[in-house]
Amino acid sequence: MIEILPFEAARRDDAIFCLLTAQNHLGRIPKLNEDLLDIKKFYFDKGDMFWLAVSDADRVVGMLGTQTVAPSDMWLKRLYILPDFKRNGIASSLLSVAEIFAHSRNITKIHTRFADDYKEAHFFYLARGFQPCEHENGLHHFVKILV
Repeated sequence: MIEILPFEAARRDDAIFCLLTAQNHLGRIPKLNEDLLDIKKFYFDKGDMFWLAVSDADRVVGMLGTQTVAPSDMWLKRLYILPDFKRNGIASSLLSVAEIFAHSRNITKIHTRFADDYKEAHFFYLARGFQPCEHENGLHHFVKILV
């Protein structure tokens, strides 16, 4: 069973391991951006959220953060799932929690952006009601209007 929990500092190293493993699996050179080194500062202190998907073995197997950019607009950040846990509904569960958060803040548009070669992301977001709105410099920008 997978539980979706707000980020806790005690799980930081496990979350970083999850991220680096997921990036490597996607064929990317694993790297940490500044926001992942201080979740509290870059997410919680700004009124946003960062969730972890935690397995029954108490390991971080997925993550998702939000970045509010306007009263009605929010971006999804850092949606990653460990390769062995993909296609088990974890990303959908994380997205569902993010949508509940968006509704609670009266946010009506959720944005995401991903590279051309993230084929799984393309199909995932389309299947969950996101619509393509821009494609530039090898990046897809999708938006979902919440009702």
